Amino acid sequence: MTTLRPAPHSRSQDAWPLPGDAQAVATARATARKALEGLGVDPELVDDAVLMMSEIVTNALLYGDPPYEMAVSADRREIVCGVIDSGPPLPEPRTPGSGDERGRGLHIVAILSEGFYGCHPQRYLTWPDRLGKATWFALPRTPETDGGFRI
Repeated sequence: MTTLRPAPHSRSQDAWPLPGDAQAVATARATARKALEGLGVDPELVDDAVLMMSEIVTNALLYGDPPYEMAVSADRREIVCGVIDSGPPLPEPRTPGSGDERGRGLHIVAILSEGFYGCHPQRYLTWPDRLGKATWFALPRTPETDGGFRI
């Protein structure tokens, strides 16, 4: 996984606590979609971000510990979405077998984010006295027409 770049101070940042059950995935998808559409993010990128958010929230529920929180940070060039949980193990991509039902989430995130994803220790935004880990991905705000991305 890649390491997180320092966030410029000109970023807007919002955070939401998530339920500690399977409803967290639906809540995160709906919240991320509303937040990103409100920021005027390209609809195709919104769809990708919502899919990636559901993957990292699912990972937090399966392998992390509560409480759970999602965050969306944006500046004029990119958006960074993440999930914070208090579980100790850092997520690692695995190589699933063809019949495995799990194990593809971080591969999806890696592909859709073009490698701009990772995990690091982080304080919760809604509970600043708690330390957890953030699993995140970043996307440019505007896709290029040739399939690449603007920076």
